[in-house]
Amino acid sequence: MREAIRFAAAVLCLLSAPGFAQSPPTPVRVLFIGNSLTYSNDLPAMVATLARAAGRQMQVESVALPDFGLEEHWQQGDARKAIARGEWTFVVLQQGPSALPESRRILIDFVKRFDREVKAVGAKTALYMVWPSQQRRGDFAGVSQSYKAAALEVAATVMPVGDAWVEAWAKDAKLALYGPDGFHPSQIGSYLAALVIYRQLTGIAPPLLPVFGATVEQAALLREAAERAIASGR
Repeated sequence: MREAIRFAAAVLCLLSAPGFAQSPPTPVRVLFIGNSLTYSNDLPAMVATLARAAGRQMQVESVALPDFGLEEHWQQGDARKAIARGEWTFVVLQQGPSALPESRRILIDFVKRFDREVKAVGAKTALYMVWPSQQRRGDFAGVSQSYKAAALEVAATVMPVGDAWVEAWAKDAKLALYGPDGFHPSQIGSYLAALVIYRQLTGIAPPLLPVFGATVEQAALLREAAERAIASGR
């Protein structure tokens, strides 16, 4: 009995040593799959910057090609190979706006296909909800419905960036979230996307940073818009 007690005490001492008690947490590893709405302004790097500022470990990679939807990624194969490497925490899927019925059907179909690959390596699927072009601003609700419907099919995490854009404009209609072409995001448009994505990946509010072209006031407004969009979708 005394030997057992001494052994247990030794184990407790070892576990309480600095090397054990202070071991770094496992980093969040995120794979982004999408198109130019993902790689514009290097959105994955923005998310990683927010994580570093909050003292969190996050590693990001992306397979993002111009004009690719999830169907094209499935057929081309590089995204599936990246998923199969494993050790991901999340795989973030992004397609175009997908507000039209046929686009919604394709989105749901290929989200289901990719989700099986994601779950096979022990990761979680997340959907990066985008936005319509400036000329089709009336499609915001349809985009939101499409991404939420796809997420419901596979119990994926929704990253309601399009909804956050609407919330931001409700506070300041002059915010330039679109870039010059009226479709791709401006730098602060991508920053708002990064705030939403960071919040959904980590479960905590992002740090308040006046970065990526945003003033202190704009950074606060964007973070509030991200929080409202996420809360309204629960």
